[in-house]
Amino acid sequence: MVTTGISEIFSSIQGEGKYVGCRQLFIRLIGCNLDCRYCDTNDLAHNSNVPCILEPAPGYMEPLYLKNPVDMEVILDYIRHRLASKHHSISITGGEPLLYPELIRYFADNLKEYNLPIFLETNGTLPEKLAEVIDCVDIISMDVKLPSDVAPRTPNEAELRWESHAKFLEIAKAKDVYVKIVVSAESTEEDLDRALAMIKAVDENILLVLQPITPLGGAQEAPPPKMLAWQSRALEVLNNVRVIPQTHKMMNQQ
Repeated sequence: MVTTGISEIFSSIQGEGKYVGCRQLFIRLIGCNLDCRYCDTNDLAHNSNVPCILEPAPGYMEPLYLKNPVDMEVILDYIRHRLASKHHSISITGGEPLLYPELIRYFADNLKEYNLPIFLETNGTLPEKLAEVIDCVDIISMDVKLPSDVAPRTPNEAELRWESHAKFLEIAKAKDVYVKIVVSAESTEEDLDRALAMIKAVDENILLVLQPITPLGGAQEAPPPKMLAWQSRALEVLNNVRVIPQTHKMMNQQ
């Protein structure tokens, strides 16, 4: 039986990236290998003591607050109730869900009856873990963490992170993958150019989403004014570049 820390499961719209507006069932896992200053789920990502919160679902009478680690049979029973209504896909998010590749496979194997795509939201730094589950995920939303925004903790971490991103994208390109870069006032053109070169080296047709910091939730700073200039800069290198903010925050959704 697979057990781990799940912080919440809920049904909502995808508020970011290529599939913005699509209805998804979100399964949020606890734990992350990074500590991004603009993270809007930082408490859930790093606090292993939080309970698992289940959104109320029609016909589901069990407790909606579960102690971690959770009983996966209870979780599957809840998910089956929640998927009684139509969804586009199942999003496994975090934190960093690739810390638990065995759990990603568990959900993919046990929810096949619904014929829904498995949507993986990831920081794109764990290529070896992705390789373990690439056969059972369908859509990959891959963040690229710019060193100017997610400061390296050791002298060589920035370079290692670039290498990990490149290896990750090489594996992810086998599926429906897009890259997302959160852009703040501190984000540098040097880091953007490095990211563009890395993506182009894999496939210049991979979608890049530039996501301005949204001054709601965990981030309080204003969106940077450079988004159009950065999109133009990126379109000189890649074929498909979009600017999309966190739309779910604007609608007061999870």
